[in-house]
Amino acid sequence: MAPAIRQLKKAARIILIGAPGVGKGTQTERLLSRFPELASISSGDLLRENVRRKTSLGLKAEAAMQSGNLVPDSMILDLISSEFKSKGWLSPASTSSISSSASFILDGFPRTATQASSLDTIVPVNFVVHLVTPPSVILSRIASRWVHEPSGRVYNTDFHVPKVPGKDDITGEPLVQRDDDSIETWKQRLHKFEETSKALIEHYQRKGCLYRVEGDSSDEISPQLFAQIERQFC
Repeated sequence: MAPAIRQLKKAARIILIGAPGVGKGTQTERLLSRFPELASISSGDLLRENVRRKTSLGLKAEAAMQSGNLVPDSMILDLISSEFKSKGWLSPASTSSISSSASFILDGFPRTATQASSLDTIVPVNFVVHLVTPPSVILSRIASRWVHEPSGRVYNTDFHVPKVPGKDDITGEPLVQRDDDSIETWKQRLHKFEETSKALIEHYQRKGCLYRVEGDSSDEISPQLFAQIERQFC
């Protein structure tokens, strides 16, 4: 069944915060289908595209990565600003007055409170969602995940079961569990997220735009998310 489409009456500038494995990608896809005015802005995609096109920003970012350094926050902000200007959301002369028509989901940035403060100087984010699924549920989901490595197709023995146990539906080739899907690795990832996200969540809580939504699955979370966006922006 096709998703119901809703029209935004006010600009929604959205950030999703959630632990690895919580389903941010799934929620983004569903939001884009339900609210067509939303655009997905991925800092990682912008970085890769600028490196590929050898823009001045891309060349600087590539030089930083090749020297073993992280791409500086200021450079990521410049990439985001440049993308907003190319969409007509920011005038070329401005870095602080964003168009009232700009509705988007920003993916991959900010990840820290410091980055969030820097982003505030460019765009007033007005809807930050803290997606919460119990760690035990995420770990159970990961333990049940199997992958067809050549294609990247993902199966789950709980809710997306292969037609033949242990075999890819298309090729019949064996499925594997990735080394980085070990429970110990995921426990470390979840712990790191808890540590690094606390100040970020508090930042948006102080700004009064944080909305917390809990559920054991994406199907539990989506209806709550849709309802809140419709209340605030439709």
